[in-house]
Amino acid sequence: MVRMPLTPAEIERGERLGALLRRARGERSMLSVALDAGVSPETLRKIESGRVATPAFSTIAAIAGVLHLSLDSVWAEIEPPVRTIGRAQVAS
Repeated sequence: MVRMPLTPAEIERGERLGALLRRARGERSMLSVALDAGVSPETLRKIESGRVATPAFSTIAAIAGVLHLSLDSVWAEIEPPVRTIGRAQVAS
C-alpha cells in the first residue's frame, strides 16, 4: 500500500497537535504519559515532535484522556477556523 504524501495543512496540523500535547503534558514524563495511554514512548515522542502528523484517532483519544483534554478542545486548537465567504467555506 502506497501512502500519499502529507499536504502542508496536514503537516501544520500535526505540528500544532504535538505542541498542544507537550504543553498539556507539562512536567509529567513522556514515559508515564505514554504508558498510561497504552502507547509506546516512541509513538508519543514522534507525535509531539510532529513526525507523525496524522496519528490514529484512538491514539489521540487515549493520550488526550490521560492528559484530561477533551477531544473537542484538541480539535478546536489544531484545526484552523473555517470562515464562510458567500456560500463557500474556506479554512483560515
